Amino acid sequence: MKIATFNINGIKARLPRLVEWLEETQPDIACLQELKSSDETMPTKEIEAAGYGFLYHGQKGFNGVAILAKGTQPVEVQRGLAGEAEDEQSRYLEADVHGLRVASIYLPNGNPQPGPKFDYKLRWMARLRERARALLAAEIPTILTGDYNVIPHDDDVWDPRAMATDALMQPESRDAWFRLLGDGWTDAIRSRHPAGGVWTFWDYQAGGWQRDHGFRIDHLLLSPALADRLVDAGVDKDHRGREKASDHAPTWAVLS
Repeated sequence: MKIATFNINGIKARLPRLVEWLEETQPDIACLQELKSSDETMPTKEIEAAGYGFLYHGQKGFNGVAILAKGTQPVEVQRGLAGEAEDEQSRYLEADVHGLRVASIYLPNGNPQPGPKFDYKLRWMARLRERARALLAAEIPTILTGDYNVIPHDDDVWDPRAMATDALMQPESRDAWFRLLGDGWTDAIRSRHPAGGVWTFWDYQAGGWQRDHGFRIDHLLLSPALADRLVDAGVDKDHRGREKASDHAPTWAVLS
Protein backbone atom coordinates (compact mmCIF):
# COMPACT_ATOMS: atom_id res chain seq x y z
CA MET A 1 0.00 0.00 0.00
CA LYS A 2 1.37 3.40 -1.02
CA ILE A 3 0.55 6.47 1.06
CA ALA A 4 1.70 9.89 -0.13
CA THR A 5 1.63 13.48 1.05
CA PHE A 6 1.69 16.44 -1.33
CA ASN A 7 1.54 20.15 -0.57
CA ILE A 8 -0.15 21.12 -3.81
CA ASN A 9 0.14 24.92 -3.32
CA GLY A 10 -3.28 25.68 -4.81
CA ILE A 11 -5.40 22.74 -5.90
CA LYS A 12 -7.14 24.61 -8.71
CA ALA A 13 -3.95 26.16 -10.06
CA ARG A 14 -2.12 22.79 -9.96
CA LEU A 15 -5.02 20.53 -10.89
CA PRO A 16 -3.42 19.25 -14.15
CA ARG A 17 -0.22 18.39 -12.26
CA LEU A 18 -2.19 16.70 -9.46
CA VAL A 19 -4.23 14.52 -11.81
CA GLU A 20 -1.07 13.72 -13.79
CA TRP A 21 0.71 12.60 -10.62
CA LEU A 22 -2.26 10.49 -9.46
CA GLU A 23 -2.46 8.74 -12.83
CA GLU A 24 1.29 8.11 -13.06
CA THR A 25 2.00 6.96 -9.49
CA GLN A 26 -1.39 5.56 -8.35
CA PRO A 27 -1.07 6.08 -4.59
CA ASP A 28 -3.65 4.21 -2.54
CA ILE A 29 -3.97 7.21 -0.22
CA ALA A 30 -2.91 10.79 -0.95
CA CYS A 31 -2.96 13.57 1.61
CA LEU A 32 -2.92 17.12 0.25
CA GLN A 33 -2.11 20.44 1.90
CA GLU A 34 -2.39 24.12 1.07
CA LEU A 35 -5.48 23.68 -1.12
CA LYS A 36 -6.23 27.42 -1.03
CA SER A 37 -9.86 26.73 -1.93
CA SER A 38 -13.18 26.93 -0.15
CA ASP A 39 -15.26 23.77 0.12
CA GLU A 40 -17.70 25.27 -2.39
CA THR A 41 -15.08 25.64 -5.13
CA MET A 42 -13.20 22.36 -4.66
CA PRO A 43 -12.61 20.42 -7.95
CA THR A 44 -14.50 17.35 -6.74
CA LYS A 45 -15.55 16.06 -10.15
CA GLU A 46 -12.02 16.04 -11.52
CA ILE A 47 -10.63 14.17 -8.49
CA GLU A 48 -13.41 11.60 -8.59
CA ALA A 49 -12.92 11.16 -12.35
CA ALA A 50 -9.31 10.20 -11.61
CA GLY A 51 -10.64 7.33 -9.48
CA TYR A 52 -10.35 8.80 -5.99
CA GLY A 53 -12.71 9.46 -3.13
CA PHE A 54 -12.20 13.03 -1.94
CA LEU A 55 -12.52 14.30 1.63
CA TYR A 56 -11.52 17.91 2.21
CA HIS A 57 -11.40 20.69 4.78
CA GLY A 58 -11.11 23.88 2.75
CA GLN A 59 -10.48 27.54 3.45
CA LYS A 60 -10.79 30.30 0.87
CA GLY A 61 -7.38 31.50 -0.32
CA PHE A 62 -5.35 29.88 2.47
CA ASN A 63 -4.45 26.58 4.10
CA GLY A 64 -6.78 23.63 3.44
CA VAL A 65 -6.16 19.88 3.72
CA ALA A 66 -7.58 16.81 2.00
CA ILE A 67 -7.44 13.01 1.99
CA LEU A 68 -7.85 11.10 -1.28
CA ALA A 69 -8.42 7.35 -1.42
CA LYS A 70 -8.19 5.18 -4.49
CA GLY A 71 -11.50 3.50 -5.23
CA THR A 72 -13.23 4.43 -1.98
CA GLN A 73 -14.44 7.37 0.09
CA PRO A 74 -12.46 8.21 3.24
CA VAL A 75 -14.61 8.17 6.37
CA GLU A 76 -14.10 11.37 8.33
CA VAL A 77 -13.13 11.06 11.99
CA GLN A 78 -12.08 14.59 12.93
CA ARG A 79 -11.37 17.99 11.42
CA GLY A 80 -9.32 20.48 13.35
CA LEU A 81 -7.52 20.00 16.66
CA ALA A 82 -8.93 20.52 20.13
CA GLY A 83 -7.46 23.11 22.46
CA GLU A 84 -8.20 26.46 20.82
CA ALA A 85 -11.89 26.89 20.05
CA GLU A 86 -11.19 30.19 18.30
CA ASP A 87 -8.77 28.61 15.81
CA GLU A 88 -10.59 28.51 12.47
CA GLN A 89 -7.61 27.70 10.23
CA SER A 90 -8.10 24.55 8.11
CA ARG A 91 -4.95 22.60 8.96
CA TYR A 92 -5.96 19.12 10.19
CA LEU A 93 -8.15 16.37 8.77
CA GLU A 94 -8.35 12.78 10.02
CA ALA A 95 -10.12 9.82 8.43
CA ASP A 96 -10.35 6.05 8.28
CA VAL A 97 -9.40 4.61 4.89
CA HIS A 98 -8.21 1.20 3.67
CA GLY A 99 -8.04 -0.07 7.27
CA LEU A 100 -5.79 2.77 8.48
CA ARG A 101 -6.26 5.99 10.40
CA VAL A 102 -4.79 8.79 8.29
CA ALA A 103 -4.27 12.47 9.06
CA SER A 104 -3.44 15.25 6.62
CA ILE A 105 -1.53 18.02 8.38
CA TYR A 106 -0.55 21.54 7.36
CA LEU A 107 1.42 22.80 10.32
CA PRO A 108 1.81 26.58 10.74
CA ASN A 109 4.93 28.11 9.22
CA GLY A 110 5.67 30.33 12.23
CA ASN A 111 7.53 33.16 10.48
CA PRO A 112 8.47 35.77 11.39
CA GLN A 113 9.96 34.61 14.64
CA PRO A 114 9.89 35.55 17.41
CA GLY A 115 6.31 36.76 17.42
CA PRO A 116 2.66 35.70 17.58
CA LYS A 117 2.87 33.48 14.47
CA PHE A 118 5.71 31.50 16.02
CA ASP A 119 3.85 31.24 19.31
CA TYR A 120 0.83 29.89 17.40
CA LYS A 121 3.05 27.33 15.65
CA LEU A 122 4.34 25.98 18.97
CA ARG A 123 0.87 25.85 20.51
CA TRP A 124 -0.40 24.02 17.42
CA MET A 125 2.40 21.47 17.69
CA ALA A 126 1.51 20.86 21.33
CA ARG A 127 -2.13 20.32 20.35
CA LEU A 128 -1.06 17.90 17.59
CA ARG A 129 1.03 15.96 20.08
CA GLU A 130 -1.98 15.56 22.37
CA ARG A 131 -4.06 14.13 19.53
CA ALA A 132 -1.20 11.89 18.42
CA ARG A 133 -0.77 10.52 21.93
CA ALA A 134 -4.46 9.66 22.07
CA LEU A 135 -4.15 7.73 18.80
CA LEU A 136 -1.15 5.81 20.13
CA ALA A 137 -2.97 5.02 23.36
CA ALA A 138 -5.87 3.60 21.36
CA GLU A 139 -3.39 1.44 19.41
CA ILE A 140 -4.93 2.53 16.10
CA PRO A 141 -2.66 1.86 13.07
CA THR A 142 -2.04 5.48 12.11
CA ILE A 143 -0.02 7.58 9.70
CA LEU A 144 0.33 11.32 10.31
CA THR A 145 1.29 12.90 6.99
CA GLY A 146 1.78 16.39 5.73
CA ASP A 147 3.73 19.59 5.55
CA TYR A 148 5.08 19.98 9.07
CA ASN A 149 7.08 23.14 8.36
CA VAL A 150 9.91 21.68 10.47
CA ILE A 151 13.40 20.87 9.22
CA PRO A 152 14.37 18.22 11.79
CA HIS A 153 18.12 17.89 11.16
CA ASP A 154 20.89 20.03 9.70
CA ASP A 155 21.35 17.43 6.94
CA ASP A 156 17.71 17.96 5.94
CA VAL A 157 18.60 21.31 4.33
CA TRP A 158 21.07 22.30 1.63
CA ASP A 159 22.73 24.89 3.90
CA PRO A 160 21.83 25.11 7.60
CA ARG A 161 23.31 28.60 7.80
CA ALA A 162 20.90 29.90 5.17
CA MET A 163 17.90 28.83 7.30
CA ALA A 164 19.36 29.45 10.75
CA THR A 165 16.94 32.27 11.65
CA ASP A 166 13.88 30.66 10.05
CA ALA A 167 11.03 29.34 12.20
CA LEU A 168 11.40 25.95 10.49
CA MET A 169 14.77 25.35 12.17
CA GLN A 170 14.44 26.99 15.57
CA PRO A 171 15.36 24.90 18.62
CA GLU A 172 11.77 25.20 19.90
CA SER A 173 10.36 23.84 16.62
CA ARG A 174 12.79 20.95 16.60
CA ASP A 175 12.21 20.23 20.28
CA ALA A 176 8.45 19.96 19.65
CA TRP A 177 9.13 17.67 16.68
CA PHE A 178 11.38 15.32 18.64
CA ARG A 179 8.98 15.25 21.59
CA LEU A 180 6.31 14.06 19.14
CA LEU A 181 8.59 11.38 17.71
CA GLY A 182 9.69 10.37 21.19
CA ASP A 183 6.15 9.28 22.01
CA GLY A 184 6.58 6.40 19.55
CA TRP A 185 6.30 7.67 15.95
CA THR A 186 8.68 6.70 13.14
CA ASP A 187 9.81 9.20 10.52
CA ALA A 188 9.42 7.08 7.37
CA ILE A 189 11.81 9.05 5.14
CA ARG A 190 14.48 9.30 7.83
CA SER A 191 14.31 5.59 8.55
CA ARG A 192 15.05 4.80 4.90
CA HIS A 193 17.47 7.68 4.28
CA PRO A 194 19.35 8.10 7.58
CA ALA A 195 22.17 10.13 6.03
CA GLY A 196 19.79 12.95 5.05
CA GLY A 197 20.20 14.90 1.85
CA VAL A 198 16.60 14.26 0.77
CA TRP A 199 14.59 17.37 -0.07
CA THR A 200 10.82 17.77 -0.45
CA PHE A 201 10.66 21.55 -1.03
CA TRP A 202 12.48 23.95 -3.35
CA ASP A 203 11.60 27.65 -3.21
CA TYR A 204 10.45 29.42 -6.36
CA GLN A 205 12.83 32.28 -5.47
CA ALA A 206 16.58 32.54 -6.13
CA GLY A 207 16.70 29.52 -8.42
CA GLY A 208 16.06 27.10 -5.58
CA TRP A 209 15.03 24.24 -7.86
CA GLN A 210 17.69 24.82 -10.49
CA ARG A 211 20.45 24.94 -7.86
CA ASP A 212 18.95 22.09 -5.79
CA HIS A 213 18.71 24.39 -2.78
CA GLY A 214 15.99 22.45 -1.00
CA PHE A 215 15.01 21.07 2.36
CA ARG A 216 12.79 18.42 3.92
CA ILE A 217 9.59 19.55 5.60
CA ASP A 218 7.04 17.04 4.26
CA HIS A 219 6.92 14.04 6.57
CA LEU A 220 5.11 10.74 7.12
CA LEU A 221 5.02 9.58 10.74
CA LEU A 222 4.08 5.95 11.38
CA SER A 223 2.61 4.43 14.53
CA PRO A 224 4.49 1.35 15.81
CA ALA A 225 2.23 -1.16 14.02
CA LEU A 226 2.77 0.61 10.69
CA ALA A 227 6.49 1.18 11.25
CA ASP A 228 6.85 -2.60 11.33
CA ARG A 229 5.22 -2.73 7.89
CA LEU A 230 7.39 -0.07 6.23
CA VAL A 231 8.92 -1.32 2.97
CA ASP A 232 10.23 1.88 1.38
CA ALA A 233 9.89 5.66 1.40
CA GLY A 234 10.94 8.39 -1.01
CA VAL A 235 10.18 11.55 -2.94
CA ASP A 236 8.77 11.96 -6.47
CA LYS A 237 11.36 14.64 -7.14
CA ASP A 238 10.85 14.87 -10.91
CA HIS A 239 7.32 16.25 -10.42
CA ARG A 240 8.84 19.40 -8.89
CA GLY A 241 10.55 20.16 -12.21
CA ARG A 242 7.43 20.09 -14.35
CA GLU A 243 5.64 23.08 -15.83
CA LYS A 244 3.65 25.12 -13.28
CA ALA A 245 4.56 22.67 -10.52
CA SER A 246 4.06 23.07 -6.80
CA ASP A 247 7.14 24.15 -4.86
CA HIS A 248 6.84 20.82 -2.97
CA ALA A 249 7.35 17.31 -4.35
CA PRO A 250 5.09 14.39 -3.45
CA THR A 251 6.56 12.33 -0.62
CA TRP A 252 5.53 8.72 0.02
CA ALA A 253 5.83 5.53 2.00
CA VAL A 254 5.03 1.95 0.97
CA LEU A 255 3.66 -0.46 3.58
CA SER A 256 3.41 -4.23 3.32
